[in-house]
Amino acid sequence: MLAVLGGLGAALAFSVTTLCYARASRLLAPALVTAWVMLIGFVVTAPLALAQGIPERLHGSAVAWLALAGCGNVAGLVLTNAAFRGGQVGVVGPIVSTEGAIAAVIAVLAGEQLATSSAVLLGVIALGIVAAGMTRSATASSPTARPAALAVAAACCFGVSLYSTARAGAVLPVFWAVLPARFVGVVVLALPLAASRRLHWSRAAAPFVVVSALAEVVGFVAYTLGSRHGVAVAAVLASQFGAISAMLAYLLFGERLRRVQIAGVALIAVGVATLAAIQA
Repeated sequence: MLAVLGGLGAALAFSVTTLCYARASRLLAPALVTAWVMLIGFVVTAPLALAQGIPERLHGSAVAWLALAGCGNVAGLVLTNAAFRGGQVGVVGPIVSTEGAIAAVIAVLAGEQLATSSAVLLGVIALGIVAAGMTRSATASSPTARPAALAVAAACCFGVSLYSTARAGAVLPVFWAVLPARFVGVVVLALPLAASRRLHWSRAAAPFVVVSALAEVVGFVAYTLGSRHGVAVAAVLASQFGAISAMLAYLLFGERLRRVQIAGVALIAVGVATLAAIQA
């Protein structure tokens, strides 16, 4: 039951984050959105991580994997925000949600065995990505190929981040698992922007940025806690944030997709969910 609640909570939180990113990225530069999200998230998680105490195993390879996880997460967020700047939630969200499948591919390349059924599903997901990115032309009402390409790059970065987090192990306290990306974001983005006096935001973007930061922390905490009681179940539910975001964007923003794009989004959602389910 806790795995279900954790995965569902993560999916809902990441869906809120995705929708807020889409709005904030139309008002601020992608690097600024990511910098503020990481800074706010760091301010929230750092005291909570310190309150849990410094983990005994926080050294050596664990630190290296956490650093890679943080860098991958930050790079993925910058690319995602850039994709949302010109793309639709219904296309970008589902493509980014393939991060779990990409992490599985990395694991296979690192030596893990992959069943034939999993390989087939990865092919289905790849086909869905291609279909979701198809457009007639670059118009005001339809996404271009560039946002889809940026979303694919973001999914790759997130996939590296997920795999690195897994290698770091499930032995760290929950807020220490959430902290690295926010620390990297502050050091790499927020501080340099502040030093050059370019760390600014607008009143219109502020609510979306704050909600994005808080929802992302909640999502990672929920998933971490849920995965401790069942990784497969939590992953099935959490990976559906792309499909949920697409549906909410249709209802809230009135987004319209071509039939081939709808088919692509459906392939991605079904592929990701099924792949996560059979990993058990």
